[in-house]
Parts: sequence; structure tokens; C-alpha cells
Amino acid sequence: MNYSQTIAYILKQLPMFQHVGKTAYREGLDNTLKLDTYFCHPHSHFKTIHVAGTNGKGSVSHMLASVLQEAGYKVGLYTSPHLIDFRERIKINGQMIPKKFVSGFIGEHKSFFEGFTPSFFEISVYLAFEYFRQEKVDIAVIEVGLGGRLDATNIISPVLSVITNIGMDHTDLLGDTLAKIAAEKAGIIKNNTPVVIGETQAETIPVFSRVAQKRNAPITMADAIYKIDYSLKSLDGYQVFNVAKHGEVHYVNLKCGLLGHYQRKNAATVLAAIEVLQQLAIHITEKDIFSGIRKVIVNTGLSGRWQITGHNPATICDTAHNADGIKTVMQQVNETPYRKLHLILGFVKDKNVTDIMKFLPPKASYYFTRLSVPRSLGENELAGLAKQCSINGKAFAGIEDAYSAAKSVAGEDDLIMITGSNFLVADFLNLLKKPGKAVTR
Repeated sequence: MNYSQTIAYILKQLPMFQHVGKTAYREGLDNTLKLDTYFCHPHSHFKTIHVAGTNGKGSVSHMLASVLQEAGYKVGLYTSPHLIDFRERIKINGQMIPKKFVSGFIGEHKSFFEGFTPSFFEISVYLAFEYFRQEKVDIAVIEVGLGGRLDATNIISPVLSVITNIGMDHTDLLGDTLAKIAAEKAGIIKNNTPVVIGETQAETIPVFSRVAQKRNAPITMADAIYKIDYSLKSLDGYQVFNVAKHGEVHYVNLKCGLLGHYQRKNAATVLAAIEVLQQLAIHITEKDIFSGIRKVIVNTGLSGRWQITGHNPATICDTAHNADGIKTVMQQVNETPYRKLHLILGFVKDKNVTDIMKFLPPKASYYFTRLSVPRSLGENELAGLAKQCSINGKAFAGIEDAYSAAKSVAGEDDLIMITGSNFLVADFLNLLKKPGKAVTR
């Protein structure tokens, strides 16, 4: 099979959670253990860092990988979901896994997979592990897919675990309280292995502290050490942080290639994680930190985080996809100058849209759209749910129609914001790749 045929095969044979939802979720680690035995524990051949959390784990993973790359290491990076190309999930020093490796891996092991039908995610995890093993990476940053305790990535024995924060997401699978969700995320805390918690939350810290104590895992609360209370935008397009450590100025003019204000918390988490890594004799200098955080997009290819794709009108997309994420993005929207706001929204079916609507501004033009995945909430249903929350707008069958409608009426001083789902951002970025659709100018 060629690469296209391979991707079509695994999507058909091994349904992807991001596309179809809960029906693709595999409860427990039985399949992971079978895969681990079959592939002879490939993750044991390199150091790993494990990153979980409701929001921010992708940004934290990419920043850590970028800093380690600047420090001279050969760095594997496994994240999910992808936006445009499946191979975005698996990178070494920012370069996506070759198509030939993906096709060869599936072709060689297809008969084994068909014997017990592991999930798309389980297969992609072992594709990453085997690729990293064969390429002899020094260290790999591994992002949890969903939860932590029962996630396929939780087979690893990392040198460091990181949990960014806890929010109300995937409550049907992880629990309906912050404490229950925290217990699932805490499943990545390993015996005698340090863990960094990004955000101190009253409901979750007792859970993390209890598990860490039980497993003799040294615990670090990132926001108790590092504070980034505000940021500026530099003339060369970076977000600039002044970082305090224990209340004293520590890093001045730390530039970040990611522009979302929520990156303040993520950067603080990264800095705390780096401090622990340095204590573990992983050599990282201050120069590596400054360079890695500044060059995170260049080094890793991360996209979709407060990504400015156009001007006049300003056009921004962001992968915020739950209530906490939307709340944070809307706070930044409120701090952004514009004459009129045009919000293009799309969600998957299992999101609590009513909770999300609480954080949306009443004075905006709304464009509700369908995503290009089976798991999408219908545009008319979304418009109906919004109307129940006193938010009115128009429904569109897809991002192209929604974006065209917004662009046709937006003035030069307006803001077009595309958010609500990774898939909506993916649809939008794919749209911009079409001839004549690019809006950056």
C-alpha cells in the first residue's frame, strides 16, 4: 500500500476517536500490553517525558521539545490530534515521520493488528515508539491522548511527568467532577518519578498530592515557583514575558513564538519542568530556554494556537474546544482591538455547548458551521442551542461558506475569530491552502 492507501486503511479498520467519538475508545490497557509485548517494549530504548492535562498539554509538549532540541538532543515528539496531516503526530526534531515508514509499518504488521483490532490511537502510539527506537532518539516528549490512567501512552516509564491543568472535558469518560478527572490524569504519576503540576486548583491538588505521596513521586507546583502575570507583543511578532521566580525577577524579555495569552501558564509549566530536568542531569542552558521557547513554531511546526492568518480584517484561529479553553480565548479577544467581532464556531457532538455559550459575548456576529468529521454537531442544532442561550446567528454547511459570509461583511477594522474545535481549525487551515483562499497579507 502507498501512504494514501495506508491512511485510508487504518481509518477504516481502526476507527479514530477524534472522528467518531466514544465508539473508538478502548477501555483499559489490554491492547496496549499486547502491542508492547509484540514490539518488545520499544519505549524502553529512550528517555521519555509524559504530558497530560485538559488544556495546554500540546503547547507544553511542543515547547519542551523545542528547548531540548536547542540543547542539542535528538528529540521525538508524539502529540494528538493532528490538524492536516496524520504525520504531524510523530516528529523528530520537528520533521514529520516519513510516509514510507508509516506505510511500511502498517504493511509489515497488518496481520497482527487484524487479529485483535486495536484502536487507531493505540496503533499510532506504537508507530511513534517504534520510529523513535529505530531512529535512536535521545529523549521523546509524549502527550497523553485522553485522560491518563488508561491511555495507551501510559505504558512508558518517564523521567518526568507533567500535568498542565484540569478542566471539565470528556466527562462521560473521565468523570463529572474536577477531582474525578484529576484522578484519571494522576494515573501518569509513576513511582519515584518527579511530577510537575502546572496549575494549582483547590479541587485537584489534594488528589495529586495524595497520589504523589503514595508513589514517592517528588511533586512541583509550577505556579508556586514561576509567575508570568502579563506579556507584551514585540515588533518582530513575538509574545514577550518577564518571568518572576519566587517573587523575584528571573527571566527578562523571554520571547515566545506562540501568541495566546494562555501561553503564560504553559510557559511557567515548561520552566518548572526544565528545572526538574536539569536536576536529573539533562543539560539545558538558559540560552537553550530562550531560543527554544522563541523558536517553538519553527522547531516543531505547532499551529492553531491564537494563529493570526490575516489582517484587514484581522483573522485568528484557535483550537480551544471546551469551556475553560473558550473562556481563556474570549478573555484575549476582549483585550484585542476591533470594531466588530465575527465568531465562526463549530463543535463535536459530545461537548457541553450550553456551558461554553456562557463565555461568548452577546455583541458579535455568529456563524455556526458543521465540521468535516462524522462526530460533528450539526450546524442547525448548534444554532438552536445557541438561540436557547440568547445567541443568534446563521448556520452554514461548512467552513468555506461560513468564512466567505464573514469575510464578505467584515470591515478592515473587524476581527474574524475561528474557534471551538481542533477540526474546525483544521478545516480552516485546509481551506487556506486552496488557490486564492490565503488571507495573510
